[in-house]
Amino acid sequence: MPPSHLEKALTSVDWNANAKLFLADGARVTAVEQANLRVAVWAKQFEAADQGNPALSFIREMQSAGHVAAACISLALYKAAAGSIRNMAENALYYTYFRSHPKELITLVRNSKYFIDKNEILDFHKLHTADFTAAQQQASLIGDLETWYSLVSSIVHGQLPGIWSGKGMLAATAHDEAVKAASVKVFCEGETLVHRLFLCTSGRELWEYFSQTAKTKLIAGLDGKLKTVLGLDSH
Repeated sequence: MPPSHLEKALTSVDWNANAKLFLADGARVTAVEQANLRVAVWAKQFEAADQGNPALSFIREMQSAGHVAAACISLALYKAAAGSIRNMAENALYYTYFRSHPKELITLVRNSKYFIDKNEILDFHKLHTADFTAAQQQASLIGDLETWYSLVSSIVHGQLPGIWSGKGMLAATAHDEAVKAASVKVFCEGETLVHRLFLCTSGRELWEYFSQTAKTKLIAGLDGKLKTVLGLDSH
């Protein structure tokens, strides 16, 4: 039986070579690795501090999305990476809301018509999360998140035709230096926003239950003014 068109297209791409080419770009590999490492630190601390909370499923999805984004970038599947990058941030947002809204989480699972968007979640934090407004202003969270989310969504939805979409042929999947650089930049910016979000919300609320090692890693390099506003210790 002759190979199908799909088989020909998939086997014509040297996926291993794509991954090796990406791995040869040391600075960008390190950037992606360190971003996912910090996500992993957050995930481990939440799993321990918020044990038993069904909303932890969003933390697991967040971490998985970061892994998939890294894999897609390495294979030059940039458009697919964009979806996973946005998914990483969205799941972080969902966790910060649903961890204290168990009834709404049940509704989310049961009723396909129920939906809450990022603006509703941010509005919730403005009203109900202690000192969120001051913390997010110092962290430049909401403004930067809006700008970043708009860009990623425009890529995901094809509002900017041709951006990150490659050459239009599966068989021609290969690295583009400019798009590779852009995808790593957007991924790392997204992870930084997730980091700031947690510092201003759930991470701050559960901070006393985090390990000293994790605390040190999570506040490393933090702006002095932001650290003061957040009031987070390293011990």
